[in-house]
Amino acid sequence: MSSHGPAPVEFAVDLSAHEMLRRAHVLDALGPDWDPGEALRGEEEAYALLYSGLDAEQQRVYDELVSAGVLPPRGDGHAAP
Repeated sequence: MSSHGPAPVEFAVDLSAHEMLRRAHVLDALGPDWDPGEALRGEEEAYALLYSGLDAEQQRVYDELVSAGVLPPRGDGHAAP
């Protein structure tokens, strides 16, 4: 033993089994009718609605945020009309 205390001990935990159990619980909670494609389409529709009907200043800010990489580019890079 040195004057700096005991030597470090290697410590490892394998969480693979726990992760598989967690995923099984998530899928069980989502239920048999969950459709990931439909969920994604719903998110895309919500995103389009969120950025629709912007006035000129809002559109400018939106375009600036897309250019800066804060918001992901969509379609032609402009919010929906």
